[in-house]
Parts: sequence; C-alpha cells; structure tokens
Amino acid sequence: MWSVIERGGYVMYPLLGTSVVALAITLERAVFWLLAGLRTKHEKIEEVLDIATDMPGKAEDLARASGKSPAMRVLAAGLEHRTSGYREVLEMAAEEEVATSRRGMMVLDTIITMAPLLGILGTVIGIIQSFELLGDATIGDPRGVSSGIAQALITTAAGLTIAIATLLPYNYFNSRIDQLTQYLEKAATRLEIALTRWRRRQGMDNPNEEDVQE
Repeated sequence: MWSVIERGGYVMYPLLGTSVVALAITLERAVFWLLAGLRTKHEKIEEVLDIATDMPGKAEDLARASGKSPAMRVLAAGLEHRTSGYREVLEMAAEEEVATSRRGMMVLDTIITMAPLLGILGTVIGIIQSFELLGDATIGDPRGVSSGIAQALITTAAGLTIAIATLLPYNYFNSRIDQLTQYLEKAATRLEIALTRWRRRQGMDNPNEEDVQE
C-alpha cells in the first residue's frame, strides 16, 4: 500500500489524510446511531406521552429515568417547564438534539467533494510531468513517461474511491437524521397537546384559546 502512495506522488498524502478523517467520523457516527437506537425504547416514550396529560410530574420523572435517548431528553425538558414556556423549551431541546446528530456531517460532505478534486489535481500534475518528459529530447527510457501517467491514474482512482466510500455512510446518516427530526417533531407536538390539556384543567390557559392544533 505504501508503494502505491509513493507512486501516486505527494497528492496522495492529503488524500490519505482525508480518508483517515472520513473513517474516524464514520466510525464515531456509527457508534452514535447504534447507541441511540439501543437507548430508544418506544414503549417508554409512549408511556410518558400517555400519562403527561394526567400526571406530568410522574411523566417527567419517567422521562428523566430513561433520558439517554434524544426523544426522552426533549420530553423531559418540556415537562420540566410545563408551567410556562414549554413550547420554546421543546423547540430548543429538539434543535440541540438534531444539531448533535449532525456533528461531523459537514466534514464528510467536504471530503466527498474534495477527494475527487484532489485526485484530478494529481492527474493534472502527472500529465504535466509526462509531457515534460516527452518534450525532453534526451529521454532514453519510455518508462519515465508511463510513471507520470500511472501517477495520474492512481490519484484519480484514490480520490474517487474515498468519495464513494464516504458517500454511502453519509447518505445513511442523513436518512437517520431525517427520521430523528420527524420523530422529535411528532413527540414534541403530542406533548404540547397533552400539556395544553393539563394546563387547562389547572386553569392556567383559557379554554377558548386554540393553543395547539389537534
């Protein structure tokens, strides 16, 4: 492998660096989503939402006891501020969870774009070197020309390989982010409805006001 890097020229070193960064972020995000999936117990979330209308205090305790999943943390934050400002708190908590799930995605996106460009740069450099050798009247060994062409092909292949290998997990992580965003929105909306009903029973809201679209 090291011989291939050396044959590809100095452009292979930044390509190697991008591949290491992409691999590190991909592994970290894979662990993040694996743990998020293991910690998300939908039956517990449904239980919290079901009892929030009648017993928001108990619902908050249950959410905090199982608060390792993003949805539970959002619900716990909203229940904590059930007497005032719970809508704003739910929105901010959901945005924080989505921002956490997007960590590293911009770097992967940059690598997907940059790796092929670096490969093209290596191609251009290799072709330039080949033409310089062809223009040298004293050239005696045609292998010097072929080495420049080989350098061009190696960097192009490396750049495309890195981009393709990074694109697959990048798209998967984006799909998980979209799913999480939709799930948090539904959970937050259901909690808003539950807390609005509870607040009306407590006389905190005017029952004639339509605070939540049911």
